[in-house]
Amino acid sequence: MSNESTTTTLNDLISPIVQEAMFVASETSIMPGLVKNFTVPANAGKVLQVPLYSTQTIASDAGEASDLSNTAISTGVANITLTEAGIMTTLTDMARNHSVSNVIADLGKLFGEAIAKRHDRALTGLFSSFTASIGAAQDEIEVKDLFEAYATLKAAAVPGPYYGVFSPKAIYNVKKTLTNTFVNPNPANVVNQAMSEGYIGRIAGIDIFESSNVVEDSATSVVNAVFSRDALGLAVAEGLKVETQRDASLRADEVVASTRYGVSVLHNSYGIKILGDNQIN
Repeated sequence: MSNESTTTTLNDLISPIVQEAMFVASETSIMPGLVKNFTVPANAGKVLQVPLYSTQTIASDAGEASDLSNTAISTGVANITLTEAGIMTTLTDMARNHSVSNVIADLGKLFGEAIAKRHDRALTGLFSSFTASIGAAQDEIEVKDLFEAYATLKAAAVPGPYYGVFSPKAIYNVKKTLTNTFVNPNPANVVNQAMSEGYIGRIAGIDIFESSNVVEDSATSVVNAVFSRDALGLAVAEGLKVETQRDASLRADEVVASTRYGVSVLHNSYGIKILGDNQIN
C-alpha cells in the first residue's frame, strides 16, 4: 500500500514545485518590483481601498508671531479589486514515474512563468490608462521621447525613481541609435551596455526595462510607459497556491496553480504612456 500511495500522490512534491515556481516568477517578472505593493490580510474583503493624499504646498512664509491658517487635508481612494487566475495541467503516472526530465522542475517552471506573466500583463495593461501621452502609434520611439517624459514628470514634482517599461520591438530603435556613435553622442557606458548586453540602462534619469509582457495594441503598435513607483498598485492576497486532485480512472493527477491578486492605477499623473511602433524597422 505504501508503494501504491507513493506513485499516486503529489502531496510530498507540492513544496518543491512551489519553491521552483516562486523562484522562476521572481526571476522573470519585472513589474511587481517597479510598482507599489500591498499585502491583503485574511478576511479583509475582496476590495482593497488605498487612501490617496494630494500634494500640499506652502504659498508664503509666516511672519513672527503670526497665526497659521488652517489647511483642510482630504483623501481620495483607489480601489483594488481582487481577481483570480490559474493554470492546470494533468500529470499522468506514466509521465511522472518514467519521464527522463525533472518533472518537479518542469512544473515549477511552467507555473512560475504563467503566474509571472499574468501579473506583469495585468500591470502593463494599465499603461493605456495614463492620461499624459508622448508619441503616436506606429511611430518609432526616440531618445528625445525619454527626455520629454522625464521633464514632464519632474516638472510636475512626481517623486522618483522613474521607470520605463517597453516592448522589445518598440525600444529597438532607441537601442539601434545608441549603438551608432556617429549619430548619437551618448555616454560610452550606455552605448556599451546596449551593444554587449541588450540592456539600455539609465537614460535621462529613467531606468529602462524591456519586456515581452507589455500588452500590445496591435501587430503594429504598442503602449509603453514611463512612471513613478506610486503610479500603479499591485495587491496580492495569494502569490501562488498549488493543489492536486487525483483522477484514478485516468491514472493521473490534476495539478492546479492559482493566484489571487488585483491591480489599479493609484496616481494617474505619475505615469506617461509612450506610444510607439511594434515592428523592427
